[in-house]
Amino acid sequence: MESPDAASDPPVDALRSVFHLRETRRDGDRVLFYGESLVPEQMLVREVWTAFREAGYEVQASTTGAGRADVVVARPVTTGIDGIPWKNVGLFLATVVSTLLVGALTWYYIPFSEIRVNPLLVLRAWPFTAAVLGVLATHELGHYALGRYHGVDVSLPYVLPFVFPFGTLGAIIRMRGQMPDRKTLFDIGVAGPLAGLAATIVVTAIGLSLPPVAVPAWALEGGGQALVFNNPPLLNLIATLLGEPTEYADPTVAVNPVIIGGWVGMFFTVLNLLPVGQLDGGHIVRAMLGDSQERVAALVPAALIGIAAYLYYGLGYALNESVGLWGFWGLLSAFVAFKGPANPIDDSPLDTPRIVVGIATFALGALCFMLVPVEVTTL
Repeated sequence: MESPDAASDPPVDALRSVFHLRETRRDGDRVLFYGESLVPEQMLVREVWTAFREAGYEVQASTTGAGRADVVVARPVTTGIDGIPWKNVGLFLATVVSTLLVGALTWYYIPFSEIRVNPLLVLRAWPFTAAVLGVLATHELGHYALGRYHGVDVSLPYVLPFVFPFGTLGAIIRMRGQMPDRKTLFDIGVAGPLAGLAATIVVTAIGLSLPPVAVPAWALEGGGQALVFNNPPLLNLIATLLGEPTEYADPTVAVNPVIIGGWVGMFFTVLNLLPVGQLDGGHIVRAMLGDSQERVAALVPAALIGIAAYLYYGLGYALNESVGLWGFWGLLSAFVAFKGPANPIDDSPLDTPRIVVGIATFALGALCFMLVPVEVTTL
């Protein structure tokens, strides 16, 4: 379903009050207004946004200098899914295949030689696939649901296939619409981590309650190396409350692979809550602190690179034992911070209840943090 037909005229009178209009052109369903802004760009958008939105249009401005817009673009707001989202469906199916294959090989110890003879053996890993994709999809659907609730143009989740160790790089959504105010920015930003954490807790509890899997003799042969995924505090807390182990003294048994879905959910929560740019944490802190968010974001790359340096020089970890991981995210967070946060049209302060929810969300995220998420051990 779409908003009012783009053939209906945008509210030009509202634009003329802050924009000296010289020419109007149509480009498909978009309407382009050329001229000179009478006010700074951000003020222009703020002044005309309500009138254009009520008429069914998103409005954006671009500038060539001096901080004043010379092109204003209006396009119809979409409020639903237009046709079958083939790209989303295709990526999801590809990720189902990749997680089944990686899960079967890595977490269920099914030899590739057997899978090559009988590819259907990968279906034994369906609990792993359901756990990982369930957590990631729930996180992104939290964003999607609140985006639609507030009338912001957001896409369905894109789930990304990958290889070892999880078969996926995670999931993302695209937010194409503008944020009307801090409340909307906060609600969309916080919905993903909270929904994802709820799913993570459920998946972790289920995984801890399921029986362990047998580790074959060939997987225990000496001379090789293996990655060890350390437990976040939240995982240990859930295990303690349920009275279930997170590891076994007997090397021939391993925890049920469904628990890995919980681990993935917790680790991705930590990364998503980094308060930089347009990551979830950046959205939340921008809504809570306003422009001060950029000062917080500037500290994040240094903190992450500092963690990597401490692990390498202070504790003697190798580059492939979380050092490279934090170093990479330090560099990536610098790039994300440079791109800047989402800026709401109405920058009025956030209400107290949402501030409390934001603080609680970061506290829950802290329970998912691990100084050393991954280590290398010799078999």
